[in-house]
Amino acid sequence: MPDVTKTAVENADPMAATAADAAAATGPAPQAEKARSLWGDAWRDLRRNPYFVVSGILILLLLLIAVFPGLFTSASPTYADLRNHYLGKPEYGKVFSAEWLGYDGQGRSVFARVIYGTRASITVGISVTVLVTVLGGLVGMIAGYFGGWVDTILSRLTDIFFAVPFLLGTLVVLNSFTDRTVWVVSGALAFLGWTQIARVMRGSVITIKQADYVHAAQALGASTTRILMKHILPNAVAPVIVVATIALGGYISAEATLSYLGLGLPTSVVSWGQDISGGAAQIRTAQHIMLYPSIMLSITVLAFIMLGDAVRNALDPKLR
Repeated sequence: MPDVTKTAVENADPMAATAADAAAATGPAPQAEKARSLWGDAWRDLRRNPYFVVSGILILLLLLIAVFPGLFTSASPTYADLRNHYLGKPEYGKVFSAEWLGYDGQGRSVFARVIYGTRASITVGISVTVLVTVLGGLVGMIAGYFGGWVDTILSRLTDIFFAVPFLLGTLVVLNSFTDRTVWVVSGALAFLGWTQIARVMRGSVITIKQADYVHAAQALGASTTRILMKHILPNAVAPVIVVATIALGGYISAEATLSYLGLGLPTSVVSWGQDISGGAAQIRTAQHIMLYPSIMLSITVLAFIMLGDAVRNALDPKLR
């Protein structure tokens, strides 16, 4: 039986019938592709980057050691036995035991101190990074957005702090404290370490505030706080994250340097810098005391630098 409806459509409008047949042959219209964001593209690139995978695994392992050191050793990092363990040599057959990496000049397990020293170094590194990112990001965002005399004052203040040598200035600040806890050392490092973040954020904000969506928000009467938090900050924070991630390894190294010089963490706190400093006196006869804390410090700094490089490559379109 002929299709009366189709015959009627063809008689009324042959072009419509042709379009209908074409639509039926090609099937349903394809759905629009979901829009991709900068962060989505960055995460996709990071998952394919072997440097990100390796550094991420190392950092997760270091965080696990810092939070739960008892999972990796049952030995105490402060127990000293000079009579039996003075400068004891490593016994590599006893993996994860107190004797595995030998003993130091006070009869303490080197392996236990390497494990427990992770907490102080990671805590200082993360604390300083958070402080400098918040302080430097705030200063740079205000200077870049408002411009004029506000930018002039904040930029000159940044230049003054930037002109002070980082380690030398931190030594002077720490020398004024008698009780140098983890938080005091972190604050001293952040006191002079925020300038680079401020410069990066200022330059990024100056570029972002010229965008059309920022001008549209201003024309619609949006408040300054809303513009900064909703439109400026999310689009200007990418280069800041890159710089902060790379700098985190440098802050860990700076803490170890300060402890090595005797003006960092106190001797009551187990730290890689303290052990490296103590092992320098026995470098001729017991190299293992200084060797293994140095290896852990190098691995940690390298892991964060690799992570920062991977994040930079993912967030910078010019490097793709």
